[in-house]
Amino acid sequence: MNTQSDTTEKEKITTDVPECIGLILDGNRRWARENGLPGFEGHRRGYTTLKAFLGWAREAGVKNVIVYAFSTENWHRAEEEVVGLFELFHAVFEDILSEALREETRLYFLGQIERLPEDIQKNIMRAEEATSRFERRHLGIALSYGGRAEIIAAVRKMTPNDIRDMTEEKFSELLYTKNFPDPDMIIRTSGEQRLSNFLPWQSVYSELFFTPTYWPAFTKEEFGGILEEYAGRKRRKGV
Repeated sequence: MNTQSDTTEKEKITTDVPECIGLILDGNRRWARENGLPGFEGHRRGYTTLKAFLGWAREAGVKNVIVYAFSTENWHRAEEEVVGLFELFHAVFEDILSEALREETRLYFLGQIERLPEDIQKNIMRAEEATSRFERRHLGIALSYGGRAEIIAAVRKMTPNDIRDMTEEKFSELLYTKNFPDPDMIIRTSGEQRLSNFLPWQSVYSELFFTPTYWPAFTKEEFGGILEEYAGRKRRKGV
């Protein structure tokens, strides 16, 4: 029995923790339909799973999470669903903020925030200000977010001098995610195997994990399996 080898492998699995995780929370409506529930109930249950996931991530030592909550494309969904999603955000906002304060997590809202209803914009400003003193953990909530739109917005900030002296590092500072490291892994639930305009610049070396599980049914055990697989992957980044 090779005890030293076994110990080394165990250490690899438990210490090789991603610094930043991106989440594409997919399958809420399908989960609801398959359980005979209205679509809105799927989104509500999805929030419950997200709260649990953030706890699992903290336990694992993950310091940064970016959640794809509402995309620029989601504006094209039925008006009733869009309104329902904003109502859900209102319903859970105080809980999000209370949890962030309790866990000393800094909140960032990433995307075209100016397109959101004014009362939501005010809540966002309040949450970001209230958690601005925290640096240990960051939670990014991508609302009205689109990766291509993010890149265009960054280009529009640039001056001719900026363009001439531009580097990848300087360009990253112009993005919504400037306060986050690039995601080490991105998890997408529901069986879809694409990024759907989520962090196209930041994800070039992210490890991708696609699971058929609908987001509301995602479990701590499945997350643990993903972390274990991540720890076993060799991230060469072209080297």
